[in-house]
Amino acid sequence: MTRYPTRQAVCVEAMRIVQRHRGWVSDESLQDIAALLQMTVDELDGVATFYSMIFRRPVGRHVVLVCNSVTCWMLGADRLRDSVSDASGVNVGGTSADGRFTLLPIVCLGACDHAPALMIDSDLHTDVDPVRVNDLLARYR
Repeated sequence: MTRYPTRQAVCVEAMRIVQRHRGWVSDESLQDIAALLQMTVDELDGVATFYSMIFRRPVGRHVVLVCNSVTCWMLGADRLRDSVSDASGVNVGGTSADGRFTLLPIVCLGACDHAPALMIDSDLHTDVDPVRVNDLLARYR
């Protein structure tokens, strides 16, 4: 907290720390962070729900983010998303029965020059051909 000008300024990083250790930010964790930072749970929840990378419910061991920006969409993001869904057995917003994968859309991964793109955990994959999805996911099984 010494790196931030106010306790409120550290709230995103505090939630990211909890998420790194627990995989997501539970209501109980939010209450603990709120008490530590002297914020309300509602204030923190508002921040958490604004940031798409803060997970407020359990996610799979690997989170697959399929970019749906305009560029990715024009270059086949829908086909890519469907391929990931078929290969993982997960619908968008869901988690596989074995808890291995969660599939989520994301507005932009910043890789428009190599679209379509997806991210698995913190690994960015660009120029992804839907045909390669099975091989790609096999690395995370």
